[in-house]
Formats: sequence, structure tokens, C-alpha cells
Amino acid sequence: MKIKDASFAGSSTRISQKPALRLPEFAFIGRSNVGKSSLINMLCGNKKLAKTSSTPGKTRLVNHFRIDNKWYLVDLPGYGFAKISQKERQELTNIIDDFILKSEELMLLFVLIDSRHDMVKNDIDFITRLGQMQVPFSIIFTKADKMGPNALKAQIAKDMEVLKEQWEELPRYFSSSAQTGMGKEEILDYIDDILKKISH
Repeated sequence: MKIKDASFAGSSTRISQKPALRLPEFAFIGRSNVGKSSLINMLCGNKKLAKTSSTPGKTRLVNHFRIDNKWYLVDLPGYGFAKISQKERQELTNIIDDFILKSEELMLLFVLIDSRHDMVKNDIDFITRLGQMQVPFSIIFTKADKMGPNALKAQIAKDMEVLKEQWEELPRYFSSSAQTGMGKEEILDYIDDILKKISH
């Protein structure tokens, strides 16, 4: 699948404020600074679509981008911030939970993990909660161009071993790089496969 048209469709903090046109949603989430906006822009072939920032935690809203008038790519706030108050953290958790638990259009959540480091407790806790809440998800290992292929493979294997402690069946995962475009075709084809399945 190739994306021809991607446009901003609206921001919200509650599911009741979502864009009126209901389409299948594929959402992206990760810890702050995992490279989420860069990945979204790479997938859509538009460097200015999602606002990238060197300040972690820029996304405080649920942002919908309409893709080829067929589906939404949804940019969710990050999780696991260190530099915000307990109250703000709870507000963000509420915004995220409201969307992933109540949106009937949500087809899949992509959880982004920085491939250069071990998965941290925040990542593991978040993924565990998704399992408990039965939210369908896949993992995208970002910034994969920053390591050699063998080191990348070893790091991903190590992270997946950690998940094996809790999961009988491991989630589907992808490696990506916003710089080189790695993973773009695989991720978009996977979304396309899901869209085809639901349209039949």
C-alpha cells in the first residue's frame, strides 16, 4: 500500500470529540522521544504532517490524520513521562485509556520501542496492560538504522525474550527507521491486510 493523501482531521482529549467521519483507526503510541512523529511522517511521506519536537511529551492530544479517505492514522500521547506532575500524568493516562478502551473503530495499536535500548519497565507495564485489556497491538522497533543488523537482531531478540515471560504468543513486530524508510512497506502492507479483512 502507498499513501497518496494524508491530512490532519482533528485533535481530541475524549472519544466523544473524535472526527465525525468514522473510519478504521490504526494508532501509534510510545514513550516520549521514541521517534513517533518522525515515523508517522515517514509512513505518510510528509515531513510536516505530525509535528516533531526535541522536547519530549509534545503530544498531549489524540491527533487523527485521515489517510486516502479510507482510514485514520492516530497519534496518541506518549506514556511514562518523568518530567510532569502526578496530576498531569493521570490526565494523560485517562486520555490514552479513554481512546484505546472505548474507540470502536480502533483496529490495532502500534507500540513503538527504541531499538537501541533494552525495553524499560514503562514499556513492559504498558504492554502487559494491553494484554489484560485485550487491546490488539503490534510492536515497532524504531531508530533501527542506528545499529548494525546483527546488533539490532540481538537487541530485538532480547526484548522479545522479556515478553515471552508473560506472553504465550508474541505480538507481530517490525523494525523501522524514519531516516532510511526501513519498515515502511511492511507496516503499510500489514495495515492494508487488516483493512482488506474487515472490508470482506
